[in-house]
Amino acid sequence: MNITVAGSGGWGTALAIHLCKNGHEVTLWSHNPAKATTMAATRENPMLPGIRLPENLRISGDPACVAGSPMVVLAPPSFPYRSVCRTLAPYLDPGTLLVSVTKGVEPETLERMSQIAQAETCCTVAVLSGPSHAEEVARGIPTGCVAACPDRTAAELVQDVFMSDRFRVYINPDMIGVELGGAMKNVIALCAGISDGLGFGDNTKAMLMTRGLTEMARLGVALGARQETFAGLAGIGDLIVTCTSMHSRNRRAGILIGQGMSPAAAMAQVGAVVEGYYAARSAHLLALRLEADMPITAAAYAVLYENADVRQTVDNLLCREKRAENEDASWVTNWGKHTTGAEE
Repeated sequence: MNITVAGSGGWGTALAIHLCKNGHEVTLWSHNPAKATTMAATRENPMLPGIRLPENLRISGDPACVAGSPMVVLAPPSFPYRSVCRTLAPYLDPGTLLVSVTKGVEPETLERMSQIAQAETCCTVAVLSGPSHAEEVARGIPTGCVAACPDRTAAELVQDVFMSDRFRVYINPDMIGVELGGAMKNVIALCAGISDGLGFGDNTKAMLMTRGLTEMARLGVALGARQETFAGLAGIGDLIVTCTSMHSRNRRAGILIGQGMSPAAAMAQVGAVVEGYYAARSAHLLALRLEADMPITAAAYAVLYENADVRQTVDNLLCREKRAENEDASWVTNWGKHTTGAEE
């Protein structure tokens, strides 16, 4: 298939390399024509050191390169996502399938990336997400992701295009859950990094990840997602890889903040987009709108946007009032009315 990948960061480039290996005709578009020229000449992307770009990968700085592509992969960071969609929209063919691989929620509108793409282009949009570091995908390290779309035919097409013996793709109709899992795990990864920076241990990180997953699912269900989606690759899978790996920019930024660096300085030192910073604000505002109880997300927002003291914020989280682990579950609200492993 003739495919254009829009976004020449590490993730977009890694997916373009993978699609070339799968035998597709691939063009990688960069919003920066000078960067496109340099990458075409050197066959390298500085964000993926040591990885040579395939000779058959076309690289362009012209947005018109999407014309004629029945599939366009949208891979810019979340903050310029809408402007990228607007730039590409005039050149998209009718019937183009857009595959959004960006993880985030727009702070101004609180819209998911697929909602933005659909509104700006009127094209069908699918989502590809999961535990997938660009560095590893580019090197062909085994990876699993989820292709999500209410239109099963579209989801299966994405599955067919991306599937390989090193890149396994499952399908899921729950686009809301898959997108929110990808966006929210970045917030929890920042918090996990802060925990590491403070010198806390594995117990603390396990608690953060587990309770963070509860918040992800709580927000998702409030928006219409399926709870079980968060137990899959786009939920707990992506959460595990982002909270535990030094590939994760979110975790690295969190470590610096935990060590005493300001959020702004931490973002600058990481030197690339830290999506969890933007997602923390969006998730916090969504939680307020939906009256969803999300204390870890609120704490992240306070540290990142209100200059809250990190250690005091941790103390406040640990000293919250007592509660049941799954207090909304029927077996908790009907405590004593059910037995475990025995007839009632």
